[in-house]
Amino acid sequence: MTIRTIIVDDEKLAIQGLQLRLEPFDDIEIIDTCSNGREAIRKIKTEKPDLVFLDIQMPGFDGFSVVNGVMDIDPPLFVFVTAYEEHAIRAFEANAVSYLMKPVEEDKLADTLERVRQRLAQRKSAEEAEKLKHVLAEVAPERVDEIEGGESSERYEKLLNVKDRGQIFRVDVDTIEHIEAAGDYMCIRTADNSLILRETMKDLERRLDPRTFQRVHRSTIVNLNLVRQVKPHTNGECFLVLDSGAEVKVSRSYRDVVARFVH
Repeated sequence: MTIRTIIVDDEKLAIQGLQLRLEPFDDIEIIDTCSNGREAIRKIKTEKPDLVFLDIQMPGFDGFSVVNGVMDIDPPLFVFVTAYEEHAIRAFEANAVSYLMKPVEEDKLADTLERVRQRLAQRKSAEEAEKLKHVLAEVAPERVDEIEGGESSERYEKLLNVKDRGQIFRVDVDTIEHIEAAGDYMCIRTADNSLILRETMKDLERRLDPRTFQRVHRSTIVNLNLVRQVKPHTNGECFLVLDSGAEVKVSRSYRDVVARFVH
């Protein structure tokens, strides 16, 4: 499968240089180039590429404006390419696959493209699973639960990029003990750290494997692999004791869900 790609940069030499660096990669098909953000938005919407290499600092519409300008469609994957390090945090906030500094180094480009392939494969497998569930819902509704139970964990996040206190932390999801909600903010707690992520509970749940991360309270998600004890409480509630010794309350309405996973 080829990866249909658009390059966006207001410097012609920069476009040519990236084209040369991409030539050794047989699965990269450059379908177009753009010299400004407004043109990029139009081409992305009409060509529907898989991948866009996007310069950040351009006159008029900058790279972040381009990302915002295509949010009304199913957007492509973005790789930001720029000469300015200070844009890195905003690049990760925009959920970019990667952030490459000019001049682009060949080994970092290769690593980035491997990440792109993985993300595209995850997206494709998720789309195929959804299509299959829609068909089964019509012809064999009793099989839908089986398909949902057999979904591959590859579609879920392994690392979370968390911007906190002006820094970006890359958190291995397996180390997350539990997550607490506070409005549109999530407090992500590992055994030795607490980080704040601006995201809703609903969106974060979609990114985490439900076979490992389960809601045990309307505002709490727990990593079931890190539960070491269940302590009964009053009124049908209980507490989960985690590896770090932290205790998390399980509300009565979620107790049956947790019981399927914790023995």
